[in-house]
Amino acid sequence: QVQLVESGGGLVQAGGSLRLSCAASGRALSSYVISWFRQAPGKEREFVAVTTWSGGTTHYADSVRGRFTISRDNAKNTVYLQMNSLKPEDTAVYYCKADRINPITTYWGQGTQVTVSS
Repeated sequence: QVQLVESGGGLVQAGGSLRLSCAASGRALSSYVISWFRQAPGKEREFVAVTTWSGGTTHYADSVRGRFTISRDNAKNTVYLQMNSLKPEDTAVYYCKADRINPITTYWGQGTQVTVSS
């Protein structure tokens, strides 16, 4: 069992920055891949960024590459999403997700709201 708790959302003006945190607890965290997803009102949930706990491999959606950075602090069991140059279209609820392949297991956090005003 893995628990994920997001924090750091809020209201920011366009061009501003926010840092989201995903605090993880549970067993065998190093076997999970941690992703950030987001869901805007009336839209499908979409992938934002992903990282591994141990290898540091990262990947980004085209819409955020160069503006967002995913990172992790293994000592704190926390994954961060640094969001710079925010745009109104980044407004969404941001979710943290943990995936493991063997066995196939997925956990979601409760989400944190990010609102970017123009």
